[in-house]
Amino acid sequence: MRRLALVCSFLLLAGVAAAQQSSPPPTIYVKAGKLVDVVAGRTLTDQVIVIVGERITRVAAAREVTIPREATVIDLSHATVLPGLIDAHVHITFPAHLHGYRGLSLSVPREALYGAVHARRTLEAGFTSVRNAAARSYTDVALRDAINAGELIGPRLIASGPALGMTGGHCDENLLPYEYQYRAEGVANGPWLVREKVREVIKYGADVVKFCATGGVLSKGDLPGTQQYTLEEMKALVDEAHRLGRKVMAHAHGTDGIREAILAGVDSIEHASLIDAEGIRLASERGTFLVMDIYNSTYIREHGAEMGMLPESLEKERQVGDQQRQNFTRAVQAGVRIAFGTDAAVHPHGDNAKQFAYMVQYGMTPMQAIQAATINAAELLGWADRVGSIAPGKFADLIAVEGDPLADITLLERVRFVMKGGQVIRHDLK
Repeated sequence: MRRLALVCSFLLLAGVAAAQQSSPPPTIYVKAGKLVDVVAGRTLTDQVIVIVGERITRVAAAREVTIPREATVIDLSHATVLPGLIDAHVHITFPAHLHGYRGLSLSVPREALYGAVHARRTLEAGFTSVRNAAARSYTDVALRDAINAGELIGPRLIASGPALGMTGGHCDENLLPYEYQYRAEGVANGPWLVREKVREVIKYGADVVKFCATGGVLSKGDLPGTQQYTLEEMKALVDEAHRLGRKVMAHAHGTDGIREAILAGVDSIEHASLIDAEGIRLASERGTFLVMDIYNSTYIREHGAEMGMLPESLEKERQVGDQQRQNFTRAVQAGVRIAFGTDAAVHPHGDNAKQFAYMVQYGMTPMQAIQAATINAAELLGWADRVGSIAPGKFADLIAVEGDPLADITLLERVRFVMKGGQVIRHDLK
């Protein structure tokens, strides 16, 4: 009898589990007073977005949609709905207050914990997808996997693992003296060692390969305008990464490094501060994206010293920041493809949207700035089939603001509603 009871209990539980698995995913109807169609570059009114499970199945005028009486409805009739935003350059595991020598106190386990905090903060700010641009010991890979498994709340995440670079370059660690004999995990010199390092980061989970083509602003002992990897090394890196199905992002401030990285075939140039007319022409001809973090200059000048940034870093920022903004204007006027990227961790995570106002100030229309953070960034990430616009088949990644962001782009700094994959993350609209 005991065996019979156990068998019956097992069958009952199995039947319940099967019923739960076979039950259809929930359907949600979102009423949008205004909806920004980033593909057509226009705003629609009185729309309904139909969501089944994680995906959008229909977008239509409200008059064309019959909503069942018992349906789940999210009423955003008094708001403007946009696709979830995308930041194509973040350092999601790094905190903004540990720059310079303070950063030496950051352990890898602590970095991973910071990543969990920053992921939620970034998502709640309306950024439903991000591309990470370097992390130690694959903390971003672990964070990505935890988010994908539903164990942590955060945006869709493309992880890079350690960034590649030359000995003593921007992607090395130059704060410790010789006796420590320390170098960063991504350091590799020469074409074949660079290929080996590409294979290594991919082995341990990198979705994208990041490397340093030039010096940087916040590193010690190098110059932003100086090329670091040679063209031969860059070509080997890009060839290996592309052969293995990964895109390549190149940190590049200096003119020569930008040009040679584009010639090597990178998918995006990060920062592009000192890009010249030839670099702009090459980027336009080859379809290379520029990811220019033009809000950072303001934050560094106002708060860099208190965040621990080195005096030499503050000086380097004074030298390149204004030039970067001027070259952003030139790139916009030339029609180069630009994807939204902020370098978050230089400034606090969650403040990503503060860059929109600067993009508009330096030459973009509000619609162009929004497109940079939606369809353009989605294309750069290789996710154009799943995010970046509100359309059937895409993930139900939505945000909403009060008012019209095309009239006041700073409204994107005050997102009131966030949905990721059909799941409401925040809803502060009245």
